[in-house]
Amino acid sequence: MSIDALKDRIPDYAKDLRLNLGSLANDVTLTPQQLAGTFVSSAIASRNDAVTKAIVAEFADKLTPEALSAAKSAAAIMGMNNIYYRFVHMAGGDYEKMPAQLRMSVIGRPGVEKIDFELWSLAVSAINGCGLCVTSHEKIVRDALGAEAVQTAVRVASTVHAVAVTLEAAEALGD
Repeated sequence: MSIDALKDRIPDYAKDLRLNLGSLANDVTLTPQQLAGTFVSSAIASRNDAVTKAIVAEFADKLTPEALSAAKSAAAIMGMNNIYYRFVHMAGGDYEKMPAQLRMSVIGRPGVEKIDFELWSLAVSAINGCGLCVTSHEKIVRDALGAEAVQTAVRVASTVHAVAVTLEAAEALGD
């Protein structure tokens, strides 16, 4: 399935998502690798089989095997970190001073430029709603690439996630 086939599945009541998905797929704010990795990591974080398959089919050829693996790794590691650090933030107390004791070596050696991995981690963190992670990754990305790159990554994440939610609802409701 391609992006066009995915857009065809979006119900008319969510046509804004269809339009946003199309325009973001052609965005030039980010490099082709950054854009493709943001789409892939966001799709995985959105937890919808159809969206993930369509996005990976559309963007995999724009990524080296190493970059595709890194985008998948960003979704995986942030899936863990977002839960852990969201808990630390909400619970407060001594947890902030305690070492996480969770393996996360991929952050130090992601297999792509560190800033690309940070961008993808930001998008996933926005989807997963971890304030600490969003703040940390946003600063790194903004300092290196600027506010427009941050905004584009989060626009991609929000649109991909909304498409996933809408398709699940449409399927459940028979729309």
